[in-house]
Amino acid sequence: MTTYLEKPANVKEQWHLVNAEGKTLGRLAAKVAGILRGKHRPTFTPNVDMGDHVVIINAEKIHLTGNKMQDKLYIHHSGYPGGLKTTDAQHLFKKDPTELLVRAIEGMLPKNPLGNGMAKKLRVYVGATHPHQAQHPEPISL
Repeated sequence: MTTYLEKPANVKEQWHLVNAEGKTLGRLAAKVAGILRGKHRPTFTPNVDMGDHVVIINAEKIHLTGNKMQDKLYIHHSGYPGGLKTTDAQHLFKKDPTELLVRAIEGMLPKNPLGNGMAKKLRVYVGATHPHQAQHPEPISL
């Protein structure tokens, strides 16, 4: 038995359009991260960027279950003494609604140069319009 390994030159990237209206943050993020990684393809190869481009619209209509909007904390440390900064999901959502989705999805991608390339294929927009009509993204329901 031999294992089939996809070559980067043979990967044909597609564009997908996801409507986040009424979706739960974590469930949507997990499915989008799988598409960005290329796990939806039968020829998935872990060391090749096989993912597709994903455009997410209506990011302001995403919801979190339970009390996570008030209780979930995003923590950042500057590296200096006393440099711990925390913000809750509600404050982050009011400041920039797309940031919750971007952080959740990028947290599910590999932390290496391959994952950085996958993260660049994600575009998140507030509202139902986006500037990627020329790429003809096909709508998918998750």
